[in-house]
Amino acid sequence: MTREYVLVADIGSVRLDKFVGDRCAELSRTHASQLIDDGFITVNGKAAKPSLKLVPGDRVNITIPPETPSALAAENISLKIIYEDTDLLVIDKPAGLAVHPAPGTPSHTLVNAILHYLPGIAADADSLRPGIVHRLDKDTSGLILVAKNRVAQAYLSDQFKSRTVSKSYLVLVKGKLTPEKGIIEADIGRDPHHRQRMAVVADGREARTDYRVVKYYGNYTLLEIKPETGRTHQIRVHLSAIGFPVVGDAIYGFKTPHLSRQFLHAHKLRFKLPSTGEFVEFESPLPEDLEQALTEIG
Repeated sequence: MTREYVLVADIGSVRLDKFVGDRCAELSRTHASQLIDDGFITVNGKAAKPSLKLVPGDRVNITIPPETPSALAAENISLKIIYEDTDLLVIDKPAGLAVHPAPGTPSHTLVNAILHYLPGIAADADSLRPGIVHRLDKDTSGLILVAKNRVAQAYLSDQFKSRTVSKSYLVLVKGKLTPEKGIIEADIGRDPHHRQRMAVVADGREARTDYRVVKYYGNYTLLEIKPETGRTHQIRVHLSAIGFPVVGDAIYGFKTPHLSRQFLHAHKLRFKLPSTGEFVEFESPLPEDLEQALTEIG
């Protein structure tokens, strides 16, 4: 059950995460920080950072979503592993498989599959997201990295934070997008009217998306997208905001008889190996359902 609270700051120069952790009995400072990053805790109706220094009178709204399971079970779910070494896995994730448990998806996720494939990983990583260093939406297919130990997880996470990982997606949108190359820059945060959605908002977090036209299919455009930042739902939100929604995206785009999910595929992934520091690149071709949609549309 979702719980909501409102706190009013009665002291100044205290960090937001510390204030919430101290004043809300069911939240630790770490949990509060995560909720702030996810947009569930706002200050005076606006998104904030955990390090924000409050001033007396600031109104802090707290939304605590339903809890995820406290323990994970290994599940024998088939994985398409395209690369593996002592530090990591590169997995070609199918559409329909969530990356980790969340409210509404307590099991049958990539994490459950990883626990079956690597039984020892739970003891060496985050208990709810072992090995996870980045995410893909449930209905997005394609390449995802999984760390096999704490050292590798920290090394890979640092690359994502410093934006040295290169990610490329293939995306089909409605409309003929011009010019054929461009950059979308618009801050993204929680939609103030729909808490489970993201939106372009004035007080959101910096978001930047690079695109290139691959091919036009009548009144549709196949794009190669390179997000320079990693905001939740960034590609889908940005494309919808400029009037070129993702085909099959029931939340930010539109439904189509050609697809039962969004046309969004993590096509390429380039990063440095923890063991050698060498840059490597992997590629995943379009899966059958997306190829079929192109054939029908084209």
